[in-house]
Amino acid sequence: MPYEELKGLLTDIGTEELGHLEMIGTIVHQLTRNLTPEQQKEAGFAQYFVDHTASIYPQAASGTPWSAATMQVKGDPVTDLAEDMAAEQKARTTYDNILRLSDDPDVNDAIKFLRAREVVHFQRFGEAMQKLRERLNQKNIYYMNPALDR
Repeated sequence: MPYEELKGLLTDIGTEELGHLEMIGTIVHQLTRNLTPEQQKEAGFAQYFVDHTASIYPQAASGTPWSAATMQVKGDPVTDLAEDMAAEQKARTTYDNILRLSDDPDVNDAIKFLRAREVVHFQRFGEAMQKLRERLNQKNIYYMNPALDR
């Protein structure tokens, strides 16, 4: 990121997102740590527990493990901020879907908090995009790579 105030924003949001991962992992651990083998089977967790016991293994609801390959970083500030904004919207939608399925008030409170933070992050990324657009005409900041346009 070419500007210090945007670097700080990205660092702050990235740090907070790691906290979100910790919160979700804690919720999952608290909800599953005392399941009996019968409850694991009934809830559809048997295969997960065979591989991971009660440990937290980051994966999508579909079972696809988290991987750094899912991070769509290009090194272009506009592209990367647009991807960040899309990721925040996807997270917000996931939290909305969890709230539709959950009847646990404690889980719902934490998920509502995380959802609100995703909305704030989306707004901050939008502000960063606006700051970046205001500077696109300055030297060495382009919305595309000029070396490829020759």
